[in-house]
Amino acid sequence: MTDTLPYRMYLLAYDDSARGPFDRRRTGFLVRTAVLVELASRGCLEETGDHVVRVTASGPPTGDPVLDEVMREAAGSSRGWKHLVRRHRSRTLKAVEDRLAARGLLTVDERGGRRGRFATRFSARGLTVSYPAAVKALTDHVSAVLHGTGPAADVTVADAALVALCAAGGVPSVVTRRDIRVHRARVDALTGRLGSLAPGLEKAVRGLRTTMVAAQGGMGGG
Repeated sequence: MTDTLPYRMYLLAYDDSARGPFDRRRTGFLVRTAVLVELASRGCLEETGDHVVRVTASGPPTGDPVLDEVMREAAGSSRGWKHLVRRHRSRTLKAVEDRLAARGLLTVDERGGRRGRFATRFSARGLTVSYPAAVKALTDHVSAVLHGTGPAADVTVADAALVALCAAGGVPSVVTRRDIRVHRARVDALTGRLGSLAPGLEKAVRGLRTTMVAAQGGMGGG
């Protein structure tokens, strides 16, 4: 279906009954963070000694409009990972949806989403995945990584990142509250894999739940 992290993260967060993400605010954070992990894993973003994120000399372009847009934002900033996680996350989320639609992986109905008081949690447009079986296979794979017993060091950084993000966001298709409690050590170990990309990125993912709560209280822009 797709190997690129933000698209995989979106599909994991997709809820058929909501005709879109299970929770739009949270998914914006998760997808935005997944973009940063993808760029760091490609060597396009790196962390300086003073914890500033910068675009590497060999960075742009990736050929992916979502990734390239976030890189342009990073190039114009002198801030850290947490700032980039919070910045323009709603715009990034919609861009991911549009890209999935352009690739035939998502069907968009501008008239068919949740409205009224549900509009902030669910999309105002209806979104339908084109290949439900492939999404289920992805969900089963990431869930198996969470419940696995092998060393976290043997898990790819991409899969470790998806587990860490699903746990941070409470993505119901992958993790339950019991999973988060019972498999806390496993989630911690998999989150630690992100430190191989950048210590500050690992720290940002570990603090993602707090960041989302703070933004919900009006402390972060979309």
